[in-house]
Amino acid sequence: MRNTAPFVRRPMSMTPLIDVIFLLLLFFMLSSTFSRFAEIELSSATASASAPDKPSERIFVQIGSDRLTLNGVPATLDELSAQIETGQVLVNLDSDTSAQRLVDLLVRLRGREGLTVTVLE
Repeated sequence: MRNTAPFVRRPMSMTPLIDVIFLLLLFFMLSSTFSRFAEIELSSATASASAPDKPSERIFVQIGSDRLTLNGVPATLDELSAQIETGQVLVNLDSDTSAQRLVDLLVRLRGREGLTVTVLE
């Protein structure tokens, strides 16, 4: 037997869609962080910079994934930040240096009067 009743299209309810959208919005708002990331200024050795008026003490730091040397002497980050006070710090990166390791070093050295940090390429 054939159904002879005419097809009636019911209006679509938007309530479930709106509920899902609000749940997604709530999830993303609660799972995200609204912290502001700090910026670290870098000066490249190849960038043109004005020459300093007086020569300052130059400190050479080599940094790798497992090693850190201060003027050729092995050191830790704590020792390095305690020994460096003023002057110009030249940072040489090994090929295996991670960005986080470099940032850890730069955070220890930032904000000191009379100290400039240059990252060599």
